[in-house]
Amino acid sequence: MTVRHVTVGVDGSLVAVRALDWAVGEAVRRGCALRIVYAVADRDEAGPVLSSAASRVQERRPGLLVETKAVEGAVVPALTKESEEADLTVVGARGFGGVVGVLARSVSRRLAAHVRGPLLVVGGDHPCGEGREVLLGLESDAEAAAVYAFEEAARRGVRLRVLHSSTHRHTAPELPSLVAATSPGQERQARQSRAEEAVPRFGIARLREAHPTIEVDSRTVRTGPAQALLAGTREAGVVVIGARRRAGRFGLQLGPVAHVLLHNSHCPVVLVPTT
Repeated sequence: MTVRHVTVGVDGSLVAVRALDWAVGEAVRRGCALRIVYAVADRDEAGPVLSSAASRVQERRPGLLVETKAVEGAVVPALTKESEEADLTVVGARGFGGVVGVLARSVSRRLAAHVRGPLLVVGGDHPCGEGREVLLGLESDAEAAAVYAFEEAARRGVRLRVLHSSTHRHTAPELPSLVAATSPGQERQARQSRAEEAVPRFGIARLREAHPTIEVDSRTVRTGPAQALLAGTREAGVVVIGARRRAGRFGLQLGPVAHVLLHNSHCPVVLVPTT
């Protein structure tokens, strides 16, 4: 029987060390093991890097069950396969001071387009996420992301902030509060606005019931969902979004919101596959 575990990809770089530290925290919160994976051309080269990573974990969390694994081949296929069994897969986005390791942004982006389960990409400028809220970018078809975000907020014991992305991008100026919307266009807009405001409330109602102790702040974003989420990452410990993937010239591609967050988020990003 496979032991529940968090998988983290390492390569000996500073960015991988930061990803390793985050993966330790995730494994501890879940009460599961940690699997440290190094994808290399020759397994004989993996020993020092894996040994150093395991020693760092044991020094920080002596009771944590740790497994190291060297995998021959490229990083993306190796971690994609590893993600099939993992509760969570963790990689780094970029290093400190511009230092970029093998598991850099291009690799994390390609991995996000293929990973089989939740992927945590550790980047941003927060030294740690402890005590900070969980931020959820919600779309109507991204229930898996909502489930993950509620569970993550429960594990961390923090508030969950939900930003629902409205499909209605162009809105007319608001009418004065004492003036009724009488034109057909204004009435349609008012109905659509009410329906869109209801989506996050109804979409997360079941999850609220399952997690009654979690404080939830929910609102609808009518313009620039990527920028609204990006601004929210300044205060968040982690941001969670659904990874909507589509076929392109070069295989599966991520949507624009995921691209913006992977490049610019101030906190780590969790991508939860929706396909």
